[in-house]
Parts: sequence; C-alpha cells; structure tokens
Amino acid sequence: MNHLPLIIKREYLTKIRNKSFIVMTFLSPMIMIGLIALVAYLSQINNNQDRTISILDETGLFSDVFTDSEHIQYSYLSDINLDIAKELVNSKEEYGLLYIEKSIDSSQLFDSAKFYSEDSPSLTIISSLESKIEKKLTDLKLIQDGVDIEKIRASHTRITIAQESFQGKQTSKIDSYLKLVFGGAAGYLLFMFIIIYGNMIMRSVIEEKTSRIVEIIISSVKPIQLMMGKIIGTSLAGVTQFIIWIILGGVMLFIVSAIFGVDLMQIETPQQEMIQQAIASSEAQNQAQELATAFLNLPLLNLFVAFLFFFLAGFLLYSSLYAAIGAAVDNETDTQQFMMPIIMPLILAVYVGVFTVIEDPHGTVSTVFSFIPLTSPVVMLMRIPFGVPIWEQVLSLTLLVATFVFTVWFAAKIYRVGILMYGKKPSYKELFKWLRY
Repeated sequence: MNHLPLIIKREYLTKIRNKSFIVMTFLSPMIMIGLIALVAYLSQINNNQDRTISILDETGLFSDVFTDSEHIQYSYLSDINLDIAKELVNSKEEYGLLYIEKSIDSSQLFDSAKFYSEDSPSLTIISSLESKIEKKLTDLKLIQDGVDIEKIRASHTRITIAQESFQGKQTSKIDSYLKLVFGGAAGYLLFMFIIIYGNMIMRSVIEEKTSRIVEIIISSVKPIQLMMGKIIGTSLAGVTQFIIWIILGGVMLFIVSAIFGVDLMQIETPQQEMIQQAIASSEAQNQAQELATAFLNLPLLNLFVAFLFFFLAGFLLYSSLYAAIGAAVDNETDTQQFMMPIIMPLILAVYVGVFTVIEDPHGTVSTVFSFIPLTSPVVMLMRIPFGVPIWEQVLSLTLLVATFVFTVWFAAKIYRVGILMYGKKPSYKELFKWLRY
C-alpha cells in the first residue's frame, strides 16, 4: 500500500502546527521589517540633520563654489584670523570650519585647505568639499595655462557601444547587470532555501529517531516512502512559510512606511543630494528607459519555468542528502563531519556563478558547472538570463533529476539501516557498508 500521501500530510501538518514554526513564521518578518525600519529611521534622522559649515577663505577664490543644500548651510567668514574663527565656530556649535589658507603660489593651493571640527566629520561631506575645491582649482589651473574651459567642457564626449548579436538582437551593459541580478537572486534564494529547510528535514529525522517513534512507523512503511514523505512534507511547509513571509513582509513594509512615516529608501540613499541630481539629469532618465527595455528583453517565461524546475529538483536532491545524514547520526553534533561535503558544492556554485557567469556566461567553466548536478541548480539559473539553448537546459535538468533519483536510492539505503542504529557514531566506512545491506 502506498502510504506516501499520508506521510506527506502528516509531516506537513506536524510542521505547520508546531508552536515554534508558527511563532517564527509570524515573528521573523516582524523582526526583519522592524530592523529595516529602525535603520531607515536612524538614517533618516541622520540625513535630515541640519548642519552649518563656516568657511574662512583667505584666497577669495571660492566665494561662488559652496552653495547651500537642503540640510547643509555654508557661512562665509571674513576679516578675522584662524584662531578667532575656530573659537567662533566652536561657540556656535556649528558642524565645522573649512579653512583655505592664502598661498603665494597658486599652484600650492591644493595643500592649503583644512577642516576643523569637534568630532570626526562625515566622509560624505569631506568628499563633497574636496570635489568642489578640486573642480575650482582645476579650472583656475586651466585658465592660467591659457586654456578655454568652455571649449574643454564642450569637447567632453560620452560613448556607449551598442551591442547586437549576429541575429540582430540588441543588448546593452544594463542588460548584463539586470541579468546578473535576476540570476544571482534565483541562485541565492535556492542556496538559502536548501540551507534553512534542509537542516529542518535533518533535524526532523534525528528527532523521530531519538524519540523511537520511527521504530513504530517503519513497521508498516517502507523507508524510501518515509524519507520521501519527510522531504516533500517539510518542503511544502517551507514553501508555505516562505509565502507567508513575503505577504506579511510586504504588508508590514506598507504599514511602516504609511503610518509611521518612515522612508524605507533612506537606508539606501545616504547621499541624497548626489542622487537627486543624478535622477534629474537626462542621462539618468535615459538609463531608466534602457533599464525598462532590458527588463522586457529578459526571457521571463523561460526564467519562470526553469526556476520552478531547477529549484524543485535542486532542493529535493540536497534534501535527500540531509535526510540521509539525519538517519545516520543520533544528534546534531555528529552531523558536522558529514555537512562539509554537502555545503562545499553549494558554496562552489555560488562562487562560480558570481565570478564566472557574469564575465563569460557561455564559457567552458560556466557551461561545465551548469551540467554538474550538485552545482547546476545555482549556476544554470544564473546562466539562463544570458540566453541558454533549450537543449542545454533540458540536458542539465535531466542529469539533475537522474542524480536525484540515484541520491534517493542511495539515501534510502542509509536511511533503512541508520534509523534503527543508536549509540554509535558512524564513519564513512560504515556508511558504505550499509549500502550493501
């Protein structure tokens, strides 16, 4: 009799009814969104802090360089020496004093600026001040050399090399970046899913083994059915938890942003002035248009279908290995010696994807690792946005599924013997012996 559906149902219901599972399902997104909101709120407070910077310019060359922004005001000082200026700024508790010393040789002005403050100044502000001074000194140097600055500015030319395949398909650099983001997100999601829920499967097997419940279950259920039921049931519970995280996280993001007035984008935009100027530029608008075009150029249907199949097959492959480890040991401490051979291919796949696929998605290294079953779920998902022939995807998926079937047989052999073994720490040699039973 096929008890697999009953085992899947039991495993699924047991997981989702577990108190710790319920608590973490609802508490995890709250903690995550809370931390994001807190960091965004603190960043917003920091970015919205009004600062006054006094400028003592003995050269008189920078009177038109520093202009007020939304949260930074510049105050020019004149007819006082440096010591008095420092005392004045310190007494007013201003952010700092920018002192530009007069130099006999204008070519030495690059080394004549100093910034005085009570505390260490912001790197962003210092970089902004340096950029303004450097631009002014560069213009002055060009003028002294008899160069027409306007002609130089007019001669500045930007070029974007158009990219097109021999079949006439047009692409751009933004296409490559967007493809890397999609592929990287898919590969990283699979990596994290395997780590989190693979360990959950392993702990579930260990828990039943140590509680001796499995001795009763195994009397009427085949080991391979029990193992597959655990893998599929726990996987469904993980998918349920993940979907709840996404929905609950999205709702909480909206609530935090709308009700509490926290701009969550503040966590990503500490240099507001620079970003606002970039957005307002025509170049940024053109790039936004290119980004939209690049998104439409992605093989979205292929990405979606391939993600489902490779994600499912890859997770099942590694889950069977986690289940076999859980059956072979009595506690989580003993799992460490078996975890490294499982984790290493995953880490290798991520490194190959990040450092190889973006540079040469169709090169030998990327192609080979996209066919190796232990790395193909991550590497192939990162290659597909760059355009992988369907036959390569089918071949890679076929090898992955075949390896999964073999791994299930292999894990079931260990599972059949291991779930009834207690009190002895198994070695690799003993695991190979179990395969012959």
